[in-house]
Amino acid sequence: QREDIEVTLLPAGHCPGSVMFLFEGGNGTVLYTGDFRLAKGEAARMELLHSGTRVKDIQSVYLDTTFCDPKFYHIPSREECLNGILDLVRSWTSLSRYHVVWLNCKAAYGYEYLFINLSEELGIKVHVNKLDMFRNMPDILYHVTTDRCTQIHACRHPRDDDCFRGNRLPCGMTCQNGTPLHIISIKPSTMWFGERIK
Repeated sequence: QREDIEVTLLPAGHCPGSVMFLFEGGNGTVLYTGDFRLAKGEAARMELLHSGTRVKDIQSVYLDTTFCDPKFYHIPSREECLNGILDLVRSWTSLSRYHVVWLNCKAAYGYEYLFINLSEELGIKVHVNKLDMFRNMPDILYHVTTDRCTQIHACRHPRDDDCFRGNRLPCGMTCQNGTPLHIISIKPSTMWFGERIK
């Protein structure tokens, strides 16, 4: 028996290229997704979830996601997180040019939104080890740099935490013009919200 099924890929907002799959066939409509991050109202603006003036009827939703667990009671919006990080980074980097921030990013991708917004708001490029991984994301290339003389770092090292404890950045930088750096570490991670009680 053969059945035609229409498969539509929708942006999941998790990291560049992440998608949700919308399957539509004679037996109904199913949405399948892994991790996703959509702002309030964003799904309402996805034309492919609509048929004419109404939202498509979805019979089943399959979630294969890290945070489909009651212990993740409340995960703040991306905007709330960004504003908190912006306030902290702005107040720290304004103390002197020797006050630097290390963004302790555990994954390779998924932080582009943060890098772009920090760079735009503060006028400071984010130091990364290599630009290769961003070559297919031209929007971010203006906001990242391989120049270590910046106040925001997202550089990585196999033993990042050891570097930080030694008061140096993973790229090995410890001072500028002989003046020691004052470093704070920010670990942008949703996992933290599962460790908190309500």
